[in-house]
Amino acid sequence: MVVQRRDFEALERRRKQAARLFSKGETVLASVARQLKTSRQSVCRWYREWKKDGARALKGAGRAGRKPRLSPTQLRKVEKALLEGAGAHGFGAELWTLPRVSEVIRRVTGVQFHSGHVWRILGSIDWTVQKPAQQARERSEEKVEYWKSVRWPELKKTLNDRKPGSSSRTSPASPRSPRSAPPGRRGDKHRF
Repeated sequence: MVVQRRDFEALERRRKQAARLFSKGETVLASVARQLKTSRQSVCRWYREWKKDGARALKGAGRAGRKPRLSPTQLRKVEKALLEGAGAHGFGAELWTLPRVSEVIRRVTGVQFHSGHVWRILGSIDWTVQKPAQQARERSEEKVEYWKSVRWPELKKTLNDRKPGSSSRTSPASPRSPRSAPPGRRGDKHRF
């Protein structure tokens, strides 16, 4: 999933363009909304703010949300550490888990993250979930090849030879199948 960041400069440019239209005498807010390709509610809010405090009221507030706890430099250090491998950081298997990545981030940057949040950090540096390519120790290539070339085609053949089944336990024409009610309206029973 790609998270698209908001372009705060473009949003501020749009509000400034609205201020220019207001100062030229444009008071049909629906027309301004169409020109700027935005909602009428936003234009109404901008117009109220512009009337009250002028064009400076439409200046952007800046970045939205909390500032990230890791700087881009720290993220590069984390990625470099992860590329060294799990064994280089004292873990037994060459497998990255979220708790292990959390521990490496703490060691490299001094910032502690809950392991459940680590996947967001990994996504921000374009790391994805990888399944380790493991095979059973008891795996026999001869048996696998036999299954693929002989056994599976036999099973497939017998599956295709079957006749289509019915979801009913009994055939509709069977004397043991339950009889339906006689035709007529559903609620035509005697009422007390």
